[in-house]
Amino acid sequence: MLIHKLQPLTDMFDWLHHFWERPSTQRRVALVLLWIYLAALAGVELKRLGFYPLWLPQPPDSHFYSIHLAFTLILAMEVMSLIFVIPSSLSQSMGKQFEILTLILLRNAFKELSSLSEPVSIDIDNILRVVEIGVSGAGALCVFLCLGLYKRIARRHPFIQSPDMRMRYVMSKKLLALTLFLIFFGIGARDLLLYLQIGSDQRFFETLYTILIFADIAMVLIAQRFMPSYHAVFRNSGFVIGTLLMRLSLSAPPLWSPLIGLFAALFVLALTWGTNYFSPYRLAGNIKNGNI
Repeated sequence: MLIHKLQPLTDMFDWLHHFWERPSTQRRVALVLLWIYLAALAGVELKRLGFYPLWLPQPPDSHFYSIHLAFTLILAMEVMSLIFVIPSSLSQSMGKQFEILTLILLRNAFKELSSLSEPVSIDIDNILRVVEIGVSGAGALCVFLCLGLYKRIARRHPFIQSPDMRMRYVMSKKLLALTLFLIFFGIGARDLLLYLQIGSDQRFFETLYTILIFADIAMVLIAQRFMPSYHAVFRNSGFVIGTLLMRLSLSAPPLWSPLIGLFAALFVLALTWGTNYFSPYRLAGNIKNGNI
């Protein structure tokens, strides 16, 4: 069968996943991020002193830019981890979505810092920036609390009983994740090249999250092939609605973005509780015992 002929590709994905999740790899990535942060601080200072090379892309005048850059790179690493977790259960993937949403909100808060003047002073002109930082931080905290509740109630549902069907389902998700991995690096390389040429932001995350929306729909269709029951389709489609709301919160204004993200988190919590409480196995047991 075709799915078995693609086994080498899924093996490649497993190797990439293992390499990325190794503690040694994570330590090296963290060290690189630290040096990039320090280099960005030095670049801003050199520009303000007039010693920054003109042939390089010019950084902003604010040292807060280095914080924004560092958290942007951290977010990129988390998105890569999200891609690698796709072959896992939908509940695990949903948990990673929560984690990334909290980082997005924190990134938005630090992004607003780059708009403040140096040295920092709060006046009537930038008080709105402070409010936006506070709202983004509070939104991140609320979603973090939702993540803790979600991990307490999330369960795996044995919708697929056949080992062969389960293997095909996981392999299909690995092929989708490998495709997203290649797209991730392709978009990243293109946007980096354009940034070096023209020095403007290419909206990397907005583009990638738009692609992930289509990938989420593909996930629902793949899951429906292996889990055609009503309960499974409802649960999987509901998760996609939750992730869609999280994606849309990216393009919302700063004061609305945390509210949309928090609503998405609460929606997923309610969906998870409802599908657990009214699971077909529990309802079947109630019917058998005469409770319904």
